[in-house]
Amino acid sequence: MLKRLPFLCAALLALTACGQSSDNGTAAPSTPAATSSAAKPAATAPAPASTAAAQPAASASAAAPAAAATATAAAKPAASALPFVDNGQFVEGKDYYRIDPAQPKYIPTDKIEVLEVFSYACPACNAFHGFMDQIEKSLPANAVVHYLPSSMRPDENWVVYQRAYFAAEALGVRAKAHDAFYDATWKTGETATYDLSTGQPKPKGAWPTIEDIAKFYAKFGVDPKEFVAVANSFSVNTKMKQADDMQKAYGVNETPNLVVDGKYRVSPHDAGGAQRTIQVIQWLVAKEAAGK
Repeated sequence: MLKRLPFLCAALLALTACGQSSDNGTAAPSTPAATSSAAKPAATAPAPASTAAAQPAASASAAAPAAAATATAAAKPAASALPFVDNGQFVEGKDYYRIDPAQPKYIPTDKIEVLEVFSYACPACNAFHGFMDQIEKSLPANAVVHYLPSSMRPDENWVVYQRAYFAAEALGVRAKAHDAFYDATWKTGETATYDLSTGQPKPKGAWPTIEDIAKFYAKFGVDPKEFVAVANSFSVNTKMKQADDMQKAYGVNETPNLVVDGKYRVSPHDAGGAQRTIQVIQWLVAKEAAGK
């Protein structure tokens, strides 16, 4: 049974995965194929809370394309492509899992997609996000990093963070605020669901709301009222549903979790740590590039 990473372990970068799959399901930018029972079994977790009914709010900003998430990555110099060598160092079913049947990429691209399924509220994701920066910098020009925010732990307020992610993306501030949002959640506590002094979730009445999170994004030039309107818009509600459905199609039941080209699933929990996860991802990208 997977256990949620304790707050103290996150601070020590002991990267045990957070989460479990809930039935908060949503659909994805690419239509997922039917998943096979060969997917890694889901962990047991608290009964999922129902997601609050969304209220559409018209906003032209919410129509920003999902592909905007790649803009920052595209501007960075690419690393040299690694040759694919299969000497048995990484084992399918142990270090990584094949997604059978293979699924579409989360965001359509002609590059090899490395997708992180994560939540700002996940302590293990917070511990891992610096390593995601390393992965992004290590990728060759034929690969790109995308992010899929998860809502699988409604019992820890993950839904509001997913909603905030898509609102920030639609308003063009997601990428530049990404690291700062983690800091506001896990260092200063400004946007925290956890009580940072105890390492336990706060009482539900003290959880940050989308209005609270809007005040954080005001530091990046976003009008709080516009942020809330976009966050509650039909467009964001749709993206949330898409993200949840695609996560299910990939068989992801813990975070952080990485998906390569809709074909392979990797987590620090399975790969044996953050540094080895980087190596597995680099190897799978080389495998995809080589057509193996």
